[in-house]
Amino acid sequence: MSEDNNKKQKLLEVKNLHVSFFTPAGEVKAVNGISYDVDYDEVMGIVGESGSGKSVEAYSIIGLLQSPGKVMEGSITLEGEDMLAKSPSEMIDYRGSQVAMIFQNPMTCLNPVYTIGNQLTEALCAHDKSISKEEADKRAMEMLEQVGINNVEKRMKQYPHELSGGMRQRVMIAMGLICHPKLLIADEPTTALDVTIQAQILELMKELQKKNHMGIIFITHNLGVVAEVCDKVSVMYAGKMVEQGPVDDIFYQPGHPYTMGLLRSMPRVDAESYERLIPIEGTPVDMLNPPEGCPFAPRCEHAMKVCLQKMPPYVELGDNHRAACWLRVQDAINTQKEAQKKEGTEGKENE
Repeated sequence: MSEDNNKKQKLLEVKNLHVSFFTPAGEVKAVNGISYDVDYDEVMGIVGESGSGKSVEAYSIIGLLQSPGKVMEGSITLEGEDMLAKSPSEMIDYRGSQVAMIFQNPMTCLNPVYTIGNQLTEALCAHDKSISKEEADKRAMEMLEQVGINNVEKRMKQYPHELSGGMRQRVMIAMGLICHPKLLIADEPTTALDVTIQAQILELMKELQKKNHMGIIFITHNLGVVAEVCDKVSVMYAGKMVEQGPVDDIFYQPGHPYTMGLLRSMPRVDAESYERLIPIEGTPVDMLNPPEGCPFAPRCEHAMKVCLQKMPPYVELGDNHRAACWLRVQDAINTQKEAQKKEGTEGKENE
């Protein structure tokens, strides 16, 4: 397939993905029918609280889903190739070169008994058998410089425990990008960092994304990070995508009560006066026994009888902006009735 044809299709397409974990207590539907796509040169944020299924769907994409987890149905295609049809050995070749992942905690992801240089060049040598050790070392040092690490020759010989948390996070980013993947999955890569280092890491990722023209899935629970780096956002709750849309629409015209709750619980720097943060009441649903209807209904202050009985359909709220909420369904019905009433009134006047 030519590069021009590649650019015409989406980089990544996830359709109706279901992932379950079969435990002694029963089936846990960790991901329950989500769909989204990521384009070239695009950053998509996946937002939601712990346990919403953000990391599970990421592991499904990259082929790292462990037993007792299993993809039950749906499809994942990267540049038109079926990722779920690939064998474990094919996925080993694919990981790193085509799709890479930065994991949550760099402190535990780096091997403490190998040097930084050894761990960086390992990825290069695994995907390019003809590369020499000298060339691999050179490219590893260039990558470390790109992620803002100084004195790279010294760093290559150091062990993870000799680096700070921020530097280890930069090493993890370098490791993810060293083979120039087309898709990068960043699973809360700044959670363990202080605010100043976090800002530097986000700026760095934006620069590298523009330079390498890759797509990024940015998994986080931090809406401030989403506003900083993402082009569009998918909001997850209890294994479902409850709202999707461009980042500006999600922040300024949220359509789902859960999204509104997340925004209300986040401090705003543009607030004109002191505002009390409002937490989302209640606890997340039991994924072993999820409700029949909307999973957020037990915690929603606007919940109606239908919310507890039936999952709402997606309602289009704008250009590429949609939310699954019965309130929005009611709004759409009312808008349609008003339009019909207006047409009827205008028709009488014309007579």
